[in-house]
Amino acid sequence: MLSVPPRVSLATLGVVDVARATEFYETLGWRLLPASVPGMVSYFQTDGGLLSLIKTDDISTDAGIAPRAVTDFRGVMLAIHVDSPGAVDEALRAAVQAGATLVKAGSPTTPGGYRGYFTDPDGHLWSIAVP
Repeated sequence: MLSVPPRVSLATLGVVDVARATEFYETLGWRLLPASVPGMVSYFQTDGGLLSLIKTDDISTDAGIAPRAVTDFRGVMLAIHVDSPGAVDEALRAAVQAGATLVKAGSPTTPGGYRGYFTDPDGHLWSIAVP
């Protein structure tokens, strides 16, 4: 029986403009890795793995699938967990200041958490939450 390891080593986001998207994540304070190729692919180390940015058209061409409209909701959300409701609000403010769009301000969740949402300049949905 074949097994697929239960882990995500690399999350890749398709973007319209790699340089612009890279600038957004660098403005958030994320560290660009030396393996990045300017304008082609950017890699960022996260606490859980790697995040890469590649042109959406390059991903669809490589996979052999038709590209979707950039504005389509992809049914995917990435999440960042923080330690307090104040940290959620602070991170949301920083994301918006860097060029994100606030989707939903931080608010209490059931049971006892706190969460807010933003989209990056390419429309990828992010949650910032206290679990």
